[in-house]
Amino acid sequence: MAQDDPAEDDNRDESTRWAESRTDWAEDRTIMALERTFAGWMRTAFAAIAIGVGFRALFGEFDPPWLAKAIASMFLLLAVLFALGAERRACRAFARLSSHAVDSPKMPNIKLISYSVAAGALLLLVAFWVLSDGQVGA
Repeated sequence: MAQDDPAEDDNRDESTRWAESRTDWAEDRTIMALERTFAGWMRTAFAAIAIGVGFRALFGEFDPPWLAKAIASMFLLLAVLFALGAERRACRAFARLSSHAVDSPKMPNIKLISYSVAAGALLLLVAFWVLSDGQVGA
């Protein structure tokens, strides 16, 4: 019978091994793509911080003066949203995948990077509103 043919079983085992290998490689490629995506979102957060700082520095003499602070604050809040959103998406995606031949990033490191960028942007936001020409207050 065809089911008892050992040559056919060997072929099936070989094709199964190849299919599992391709699946493992695809999962590893997905992990690397997620790392690149996370890095891209962090670069976007840093760009939003730079735009906010640059806007505040270039247009600090706006009339009314709070307008430049408000626009810069918007970019800093966007940076916080980008950093925290990237962390959430990355952690959820990495939890679903298992690495085979590549080193998967550690979740505490992802969280540390994201929370540090978000905290830095929030501290800068507070500094914009609290400090005025190097002095605390108005």
